[in-house]
Amino acid sequence: MSAPQSNKIPVQQVDLDATKHRVHPRFVTGFYQNIRVITMYALLAAFLLLPWLRYNGRQAIWFDVPSQHYYIFGMTFLTQDFYFIAAFAIIAAFALFMVTVYAGRVWCGYACPQTIWTHLFQYVEKWVIGDRNKRIKFDKEPMSATKVFKRFLIYFIWFVFSMITATTFVSYVSGTDALYNSWQMIGFIPFPDWATWIWVSVFIFAFSTYVNAGYMREQMCIQICPYGRFQSVMFDKDTLIVSYDYERGEPRGARKKGTNPENLGDCIECQMCVQVCPTGIDIRDGLQVACIQCAACVDACNEIMDKVGYPRGLIRYTTERQLAEKEKSRVFRPRFFAYLTLLTILCGGVLYALNDRVPLEIDIRRDRNQLSSLNQQGMIENSYIVKLTNKTQDAHTYKITLAPQEGLSLEIRFNDVPLDAGESFDMPVSIYGDPDVIEFGQTPVTLNVSSEDGKYHVSKQNVFTTQGQ
Repeated sequence: MSAPQSNKIPVQQVDLDATKHRVHPRFVTGFYQNIRVITMYALLAAFLLLPWLRYNGRQAIWFDVPSQHYYIFGMTFLTQDFYFIAAFAIIAAFALFMVTVYAGRVWCGYACPQTIWTHLFQYVEKWVIGDRNKRIKFDKEPMSATKVFKRFLIYFIWFVFSMITATTFVSYVSGTDALYNSWQMIGFIPFPDWATWIWVSVFIFAFSTYVNAGYMREQMCIQICPYGRFQSVMFDKDTLIVSYDYERGEPRGARKKGTNPENLGDCIECQMCVQVCPTGIDIRDGLQVACIQCAACVDACNEIMDKVGYPRGLIRYTTERQLAEKEKSRVFRPRFFAYLTLLTILCGGVLYALNDRVPLEIDIRRDRNQLSSLNQQGMIENSYIVKLTNKTQDAHTYKITLAPQEGLSLEIRFNDVPLDAGESFDMPVSIYGDPDVIEFGQTPVTLNVSSEDGKYHVSKQNVFTTQGQ
């Protein structure tokens, strides 16, 4: 096969046939795979351990959807704080775009949950059956007692991993206390005493994990995941991608160790780059939608190059500008700076909003059917409902006062309002106005709410309406 004449990296169309044989990648070690394994299992460990962290006596990260309270390391968010969640999602999206512009699809290869769990499930197969060749041979073997036992053992371990994943995921919502400390006895057998929604959620997540990591595997990356589809839109000539050096590697061919035939390139047609690929592609066919840039082919090829005495880098992280045009890549280019600038502005805005955020919320409502009334003392009365929400993770006592204003006075049922962490309370209040002092029509009024220690203070403005309006 001769080297392509085009000056661009070719893009190979991928066979999207979902009925193709299962991919059994060979496990390889090397510089990039060491980084990849450490990254993947560090993220997996963080996912499994974070629900067990405690902060101020409460689960540190707890998205308590049933009560609509969301706790993140001492901060309490309510449904009305959803704009923070939207901001975090936008930041994550722009961070992904910026990383993709610079380093391609490294998220897929090093941090994507589908990649992590697929790698874990495939390692179970390797542990039970053996390396790649043994797994391929095992699939072709006729059914036997040994094959049934090994299949059962693999499926059972997959099931255990899926249940651990599902219960961990649900514990972020239900809380670890409700999930792991709720038991009932059925005869002499302990059984989880969970609410229906917890059972349904655990089943959905366990089933999804089992199917996605055990059966769908590379098909999730090739056919279902949208990221692989639009990644090419974000790529440019300076994006780092895993590429095969055609000029150096072609024409391919086997040769004796220690020889370097003049009519052959450096690729010895060992197929190791194909065997280690988790999606089963041949990187030598060019840039493909199925390539998750895990760099397994880079480490495998470098190992082969060391053995045959050729320079490393036949397959490497490079850019189209470097590989095809022999020019120096531009890391800091306008598109990269645009994403970096937007990301910096968004992060700065969210940090400022979090720092400026007062964990106390008040909402003033009034009866629109009766804006004002005249009492027996001839004072104009306006009635309000002040909803107080303690958004801290500690109990506080709050006091409601009226900003000093001539002719107006405040009457409340309780001088102090004690609220537990995350608790809300509707406080009826009345404001009286002297008709001889206040102006006819609508007068702005300000209610102040302060905690007993003066640490939290919020003011909210409404209007005082005179008789006849």
